[in-house]
Order: sequence, then structure tokens, then C-alpha cells
Amino acid sequence: MALIEEFDKSGNWLFRWRSFMPLVLYVLAGIVIFNGLDYIDHTDTTWIAICLAISLLGLVIRSITIGYTPRGTSGRNTKEGQVAEVLNTTGIYSVCRHPLYLGNYFMWLGIIMYVGNFWFTIVCSLLFWLYYERIMFAEEYFLRNKFGHKYLEWSKLTPAFWPKILRWKSGGTNFSFRNVLKREYSGFFATFLSFALLDILKNYLIYGSTDMDVIIQPFWLWSTLGALVVFLSLRTIKKTTKLLDVEGREYV
Repeated sequence: MALIEEFDKSGNWLFRWRSFMPLVLYVLAGIVIFNGLDYIDHTDTTWIAICLAISLLGLVIRSITIGYTPRGTSGRNTKEGQVAEVLNTTGIYSVCRHPLYLGNYFMWLGIIMYVGNFWFTIVCSLLFWLYYERIMFAEEYFLRNKFGHKYLEWSKLTPAFWPKILRWKSGGTNFSFRNVLKREYSGFFATFLSFALLDILKNYLIYGSTDMDVIIQPFWLWSTLGALVVFLSLRTIKKTTKLLDVEGREYV
């Protein structure tokens, strides 16, 4: 098999199994913490604020992408394969070709940084790039074959990952907050849950206690419980009503 077909095949395979990537990161984080290689105090409020802000930035990037993306445009990858009726080149796609993956990176970067090891952050960033590079290749291979010259012209001007903000071009589509709520409640909850799990792991290994007053900081306890309430509420609304459905919009 030629490399171009091999990259395409592996990229689509990696996309289908992308949900398991966090499990690998949790295992690696556990190894770092267990061996005492976490050098930053995880109870420092400034450090907590920095790490959480970076992860929430990732959620904001994803929300902007999803909130402005109309039905049938490029940027949707499913278990069955690539889906696109038209090429999306406006809005956030006018400054970056893969904004959802950029958002994913920042979401995970904050969590990875919270582990407190510089080299762990570097290694995980490289792993993230190697993993998602194949996925991005598969998506672009499909778009190039489907849209041809139009895709090539867009890709020449638009960076794959790091955005050129000054190139923003409005697509004339209104922002849909309901579409964001419908799509992003899982990621919102998973972000706070990940921070809480790391906090529990650190406290257990440092203090050797399972006492609730010691094992988790109050901030992570209450913020994660709040995120859980949001998750359960939006999931129930989504499954039992059509309040979050928006005409002309879909998952991206």
C-alpha cells in the first residue's frame, strides 16, 4: 500500500478510536505522579487558574467552531467516514483548517500542565500532534479529492493548526448557543472531571489518605459536581425534547 493510502487509512482508524487517547494520558500522568516527578504545587490557586483557563480556552475555540458551523459543511467526520456537502472556508475556518482539534489541544494542555512536569507536557504535546496529524491528513485527503482546486486555494492561505486571526472572514451565519449546548456538555464535564481525578491522585499519593477533606480540594469537588449537574440536565433535555435542535445546524 502506498504511503498516501496508508496515512489515509490509519487516520480514519485513529479517529474512530480517539476516545481512548485520554486513557493513555491518564496512565502516563499516573506514572509521573507516582514517581514523584510532579514539581509544581497542585494546590496553588494561581497554577489552578492558569491550567483551568487554558482548558476553558479550548472549550471556547470548540464552541465558536460549532456555534457558527451550518449543516452540510466540511468539518464533520463520522464513524462511517468523511462527510461534507460544501467546503467551509469562512468563520473560524477562514483562520484555521482544523479548529476543533486546536480546541482539543488546549483542553488537554491545561489538564496535562496540571500534572506539574515540564517534560511530561512536552511529550504529551508531541504525542497529540503525531496522533492528530494522521487524522488531519485523512480529512484533508478526502476534501482535496472532493473539492479539488477550491480546496487547494483555501489551504494555501489558511494554516492547518495555528490560526491567523487577522484573516477572519465572516460567513454570515448567526452564532447558535443552543447548538453549542447540544454538542459540548460532555466535553465541559470531562474537563472538570479530569482535573478532579488528577487532584485526587496527587492528594492520595502525597497524603496517603482517603479522607474526603484531604483527598480532593473543595474547588474541584464543587466545580465537578456543578459540571455534573449541567451534564445531566443538558443530556436529559437533548434526549427527551427538541429544545436544543436548531434548523440548519448539526454536529461538526
